[in-house]
Amino acid sequence: MADKRKDDDQRSNDEPQGELKLKERTKTQKPNLYRVLLHNDDYTTMEFVVAVLVELFNKTQTEATHIMLHIHHKGVGVCGLYTRDIAETKVEKVTEMAREYGHPLLCTMEPE
Repeated sequence: MADKRKDDDQRSNDEPQGELKLKERTKTQKPNLYRVLLHNDDYTTMEFVVAVLVELFNKTQTEATHIMLHIHHKGVGVCGLYTRDIAETKVEKVTEMAREYGHPLLCTMEPE
């Protein structure tokens, strides 16, 4: 009997009875974002670049034309901001589409 009281006394000193221990939640982090970039070259037509932006990046004709002109004048332009997996897929699809139509269009991605 004395041993049981001793165990109860030790437990009450270590852990308060009647109180719940709260477990800390880990905060979820937003995934890193990546810019998908198109690079200017001397062979890919402007019309093809606009078509890529409309078809693969869901841009309107006006947005696509604006981005294409930016790429043409500055040498590189941002097509969109995506999570890593989506950005990689976009780069692959652009490259595949460009090769299918015989264009050397370069599409890359970089961390934001």
